[in-house]
Amino acid sequence: MGDKLQKVLAERGIGSRREMERWIAAGRVAVDGSVAHVGQRVAPGAAIAVDGRPLARPSPAATRILVLNKRAGVIVSRKDPEGRASVFDDLPPLRAGRWLAVGRLDLQTTGLLLLTNDGALAHRLSHPATGIDREYAVRITGKLGGAAMARLRLGVSIDGRTEAFSDIRYYRGNGANHWYHVVLMEGRNREVRTLFASEGAPVTRLKRVRYGPVVLPPWLPRGAWEEMSPKDTARLRKLLGFDVPPGAGRGRGPKGAGRNRRSMLIPYPELGTERQSH
Repeated sequence: MGDKLQKVLAERGIGSRREMERWIAAGRVAVDGSVAHVGQRVAPGAAIAVDGRPLARPSPAATRILVLNKRAGVIVSRKDPEGRASVFDDLPPLRAGRWLAVGRLDLQTTGLLLLTNDGALAHRLSHPATGIDREYAVRITGKLGGAAMARLRLGVSIDGRTEAFSDIRYYRGNGANHWYHVVLMEGRNREVRTLFASEGAPVTRLKRVRYGPVVLPPWLPRGAWEEMSPKDTARLRKLLGFDVPPGAGRGRGPKGAGRNRRSMLIPYPELGTERQSH
């Protein structure tokens, strides 16, 4: 049946799926000589044109994954009318395609951000149905009591929707500042901050330390990135249910890939049953 056209265009690195839907609706995209429509599925060999220009058929490219330790004050977007620094400003160049962020972190949130040149991998890592959790280290003003922690595990009604941590644990602290580690299954916009605010505990520091099986390397300085090793990349693809060619993961990979030769992955349940078509 083929994939949806907006997905194919996004995976070619042209723009986000939402943006591609707008382009299709505006009549800017044609498939096999006919103006396309939103939701249209395309065969792998279809001839696609954007604004009258044919798109070159993609050549197979090895999956590459960057692990970035995001610093505060940096946006996870390519364009910003305010001219703020972007995580995309200092990434290594790609011969084809572009780097795609796996999910987002807001302006002041720091820590683990994954970027990849593989659109299908980015989609599966980001989609809620895949079942990947996210872990954050959170500093708040004040200390929660047992009842408050129980409420945050069971669920709090916020704007007509129930939000909850799948896990919350006290880490350490003294005086006014106390640290917690929390786990979310989706990580909606400002969800961590909103949940703590519901208990009268403002968040003063927020850092993502794990994304599913990928942990933030302790050796990675804030603001720096490191490319995941071929071995870890192959393991992650297999975990997510993608085919792994024979011999994958044995090479040295691009310059800078896995410089410390230490794994960034922890044991994690297989997720290969998820197959999203949209």
